[in-house]
Amino acid sequence: MGRLQDKVVIITGGAGGIGSGMARAMAKEGAILAVIDLNEETGKQTEKELQAISPKSMFLQANLMDTKSLPGIIKTVVDKYGKLDVLVNNAHASKQTTIENATQADLDLSFGTGFYPTFYLMQAALPYLKESKGNVINFASGAGLTGQETQGVYAAAKEAIRGLSRVAANEWGRFGINVNVISPLASTPGVEAWSKAQPEYYETVKNKIPLGRFGDVEEDIGAAAVFLASKESQYITGQTIMVDGGSVMLH
Repeated sequence: MGRLQDKVVIITGGAGGIGSGMARAMAKEGAILAVIDLNEETGKQTEKELQAISPKSMFLQANLMDTKSLPGIIKTVVDKYGKLDVLVNNAHASKQTTIENATQADLDLSFGTGFYPTFYLMQAALPYLKESKGNVINFASGAGLTGQETQGVYAAAKEAIRGLSRVAANEWGRFGINVNVISPLASTPGVEAWSKAQPEYYETVKNKIPLGRFGDVEEDIGAAAVFLASKESQYITGQTIMVDGGSVMLH
C-alpha cells in the first residue's frame, strides 16, 4: 500500500516537466492520476507511462484559458472515478518582459494559464474536496518572492495564487481541506535547454544554490507533492514550501 493508495489526483500541466515528475511520484505511491494538458502528443505518452504504474490513470486534453470549460474538467474526473482527493494546479505559461514593455496579451497569458485556472478549478473542486477532506497544492515561484527582473507578469500571477491559497486555507480548514503552495527550482526541459545555450550563466546560477544543484522533478519536487498530498502533512496548511535547494529562505 502506497502513501496515496487509490487517491484520485488531478494535475494540470501534467504531461511534462515538473507536472509529469509529480505524476510519476504519486503514481508510485498508489495514486490514480488525471493528467490535464494542452499537448495531446505528450499527454498520451504520459498517460501510457503512468498506466504502466497506475492502470486507472488517464490523460485529459484541455485548454485552461477557456474558463467556461474548467468546471467540466472536475466533473469528468469525478464522473469517472467517483471522487476527488487532490487538486494540483501546476500549469502556467508566461512571457519574459520588463514591466515597461508588458502588454495586455502578456498579462492575459500569465493570468489565463496560471491564476484563473487555479481559482476556477479550486472553486469547482470544493464540493468534492469537502467530501474527501482533500488537499490542494498550488504553485508559486522564486521570481515572485525575490522580484526577479523581466518576470513581472509571471510574478504577479504567482503571488496572486499565493494570496488565494492563504485565503482558501483559512476558509476551507473547517472542512478538513489543506491548501499549500510549492515554490520549486528544478531541472526541467527548459532549464536543460538553457544550460546548453548559456552554460556559463547556468553554472553561475547553479553554484549560488546552497545545495549546489537543480532539483529533480520526480525525486525532489514530486516527493514534496506526495508529502503534501498524504496524511503526513495533515496539520500543515496555508504554507509556501520552498523546494529550491535553499535558493530562497523565507523569513
